[in-house]
Amino acid sequence: MEPIKNYVHGQWVDSKSTEILDVVNPATTEVIGRVPLSTPDEVRTAIQAAKDAFPEWRETPPVNRARYMFALKDLMEDQFEELSSIIVEEEGKCIDEARGEVRRGIEQVEVAAGIPSLMMGYNLEDIAVGIDEDCVRQPLGVFCAIPPFNFPLMVSLWFWPYALACGNTYIVKPSEQAPLSQEKLFELIDEVDLPESVINLVNGAKGVVDTLLESPDVQGVSFVGSTPVGKYIYQKAAEHGKRAQCQTGAKNFLVVMPDADLDRTVPALITSFYGCAGERCLSGAVLLAVGDVYEPLRDKFVDAASRLKVGYGLDETVQMGPVVSKRHMERVLGYIEKGVGEGAKLLLDGRGIKVEEYPKGYFIGPTVFDEVTPEMTIANEEIFGPVVSIVQAEDLDEAIDIIHANPYGNASSIFTSSGKWAREFKYRVRCGNIGINIGIVAPMAFFPFSGSKDSFFGDLHGQGRDAIDFFTEKKVVISRWF
Repeated sequence: MEPIKNYVHGQWVDSKSTEILDVVNPATTEVIGRVPLSTPDEVRTAIQAAKDAFPEWRETPPVNRARYMFALKDLMEDQFEELSSIIVEEEGKCIDEARGEVRRGIEQVEVAAGIPSLMMGYNLEDIAVGIDEDCVRQPLGVFCAIPPFNFPLMVSLWFWPYALACGNTYIVKPSEQAPLSQEKLFELIDEVDLPESVINLVNGAKGVVDTLLESPDVQGVSFVGSTPVGKYIYQKAAEHGKRAQCQTGAKNFLVVMPDADLDRTVPALITSFYGCAGERCLSGAVLLAVGDVYEPLRDKFVDAASRLKVGYGLDETVQMGPVVSKRHMERVLGYIEKGVGEGAKLLLDGRGIKVEEYPKGYFIGPTVFDEVTPEMTIANEEIFGPVVSIVQAEDLDEAIDIIHANPYGNASSIFTSSGKWAREFKYRVRCGNIGINIGIVAPMAFFPFSGSKDSFFGDLHGQGRDAIDFFTEKKVVISRWF
């Protein structure tokens, strides 16, 4: 099996690297691809190519740049099912979840196609007698993206369509664990026939990232992944004078109030906690049961979780797939052991689950801990797997205090019929994305994907208006004519 190629200078090129990793289907454990860890010289070649392409691309009218986005959107629609299937095979999520990922990716391209309006500046005549002032947006040059394994196709699309539409050039470094959907996407990009070197793909790992961050010709970096890695990238980018937006880890709390409609709430909770096998930065992690809702909520939730069908995501009837790798499976299982050791009560044990057709797959069944206290490791650290901790709170004040004690601030939701409680929750809770009777708080492409505390480093998020601000510089022009 030949290693996948890089895409530089508008062409597919073999990497000269001797470091090659296997890409493994986490359900079947079959090797489905091989990915090279590109050399620093190969990264520098891509950077130089993008730098050389920038002046002409910057001068391309925004309406023309937008037309490439329309063309790519059409190709992605044509290849919708194939893109979705590749995501299942390389990452493990269910086919409907993969379809959702592709749809959200297409929506990013659609929004970026509106760049003639989104990139507009503003002006004011007569700031003084005979003097006018204008503010225009201008692109900066070469940017790069470092997307994660869990949404290997979609996340890069939070960034580069906006960057290109604004007139910048780009380099994508896919996740080395799940690079195949990016390879397919770049095949479609190649069909769009963008000008040479406007966008490039370089496979690899930390070495590629460091070369990008150290290059004086790269203006900024967009990252999604764990908090430790995000901190490293943010600090290193700052040291080298770059813009950085690093969307990082999460520990999302879902609060259920005593007046919640449990028949509607529980299905939303199940989807939040166990969708994508819990490998989603918006997945629920801690179920905060307030007051006397605790027992009926616990019983309904455990019953629903126990009935989820686990298996290979290409089976349309499967509701939860495997985690991404053997290493990650062992990590999640370690957290389950730690929860037992700390005294939490294991109501539903996902260890040792068997999927007959795929006995070697990296499967963990839905897992539920009860009698969890906020001080326990499983209630504090990001597990990134199908493990739920149920924590009791006496009232909304205590629930909010528990949320605020956690270092993360990615997302949090409340389930209630009370407008008063809902307003108080969204007003007080320090999280970037807030849900009211919503289990997965996923912002649409025309809104920023927010985050706070240890869930985000930077000041401009991915998507929407934040992306336009991140990928442009505002230039102020004051003019007087004699």
